[in-house]
Amino acid sequence: MALTLKLPGAGGTLETYALCGTAPVKPAAGVKFSRIAFSAAHVVADPLAAVNPWLDCAVDWDTTIAYRQHLWKLGLGVAEAMDTAQRGMGMDWPTSLELVRRSLDAARDVPGALVASGCGTDHLAPENARTVDDVIRAYEEQMAAIEKLGGRLIVMASRALARVAQGPADYERVYDRILSQAKQPVILHWLGEMFDPALAGYWGTRDLDAAMDTALGIIAAHASKVDGIKISLLDKDKEIAMRRRLPAGVRMYTGDDFNYAELIAGDGFGREPVHGKSDALLGIFDAIAPAASAALGELARGNIEKFHAILGPTVPLSRHIFAAPTRFYKTGVVFMAWLNGHQKHFTMVGGQQSTRSLPHLAQLFRLADAAHLLEQPELAARRMKTLLALHGVEG
Repeated sequence: MALTLKLPGAGGTLETYALCGTAPVKPAAGVKFSRIAFSAAHVVADPLAAVNPWLDCAVDWDTTIAYRQHLWKLGLGVAEAMDTAQRGMGMDWPTSLELVRRSLDAARDVPGALVASGCGTDHLAPENARTVDDVIRAYEEQMAAIEKLGGRLIVMASRALARVAQGPADYERVYDRILSQAKQPVILHWLGEMFDPALAGYWGTRDLDAAMDTALGIIAAHASKVDGIKISLLDKDKEIAMRRRLPAGVRMYTGDDFNYAELIAGDGFGREPVHGKSDALLGIFDAIAPAASAALGELARGNIEKFHAILGPTVPLSRHIFAAPTRFYKTGVVFMAWLNGHQKHFTMVGGQQSTRSLPHLAQLFRLADAAHLLEQPELAARRMKTLLALHGVEG
């Protein structure tokens, strides 16, 4: 007998929904991927901590690290302390550094586990940044702290730099300084303003083509220090154009949560193999980890049709989770972890569970079911009913 529940529909009316209940695809064990794939991972709040949720940060460390172990078992790397972990939206720098430390410690017990950690300037409030030198010092402080732990860097886009920079030359100065000091090749991070309005005009201009020229010039000047660049512009054509222009050996890590399937599959065009496709550093991989792992395994075997058959149905879900205001996508990611039993509650650092409406979450539930991503349908339905009841919807 099909599982059913009443969900909000168009115009606020309630509609009976019957789950398809199809079991998620199980990734094959031991498959070596043909793409590097990082999942930006969420944090699990501690709902029992006596804190002010909008002001203070309390993390359930055991459950947070357990989720990273889940990702590693699926063959995915962890992009740590990034925006998916609510960096700058509830997670402060001291707590983020503790997260990096714990993640690196846990990874040492997992053969082949990949971790790259977000290095930014978020301990420097943008309004307190006066000069480019302030931004450089802030980056250097976080670089030193992460590298001391043995961590690999993802150089995150800086709100403070976006505020004080007068043009492309200031970005060139900052990145020249940072990259020249890096102990090992880093991943650069270009986050569009849809993810963070404070990053509008990054690289010194609102013209994306001109911004791309600046970023590519910086990368070319320090190609040996750049493993790759993750861009999150939700514009597949811009990503393809940029990856074809990258220096030899520098990878494009897609951050496009709208078009990731076709970007990872690639088009085969480029001066060298890594420029005909994108590797991945995606927030959505946190929410669809088993499907992502299974699809990447099929791609590694050359089964492109199976790759798209598994990953394609997840794209409508991702587009919904990352719908405008895109910066609130973290709520959908944590909601998926709760539905699938990876945490006991739907509470977020900073009270961010309130950023999406009940109708939004109801549609997310439908799309997750349609994409065969509900790992325990009975549990997911029960938890969805609990959320509905909290909003006054019975039955």
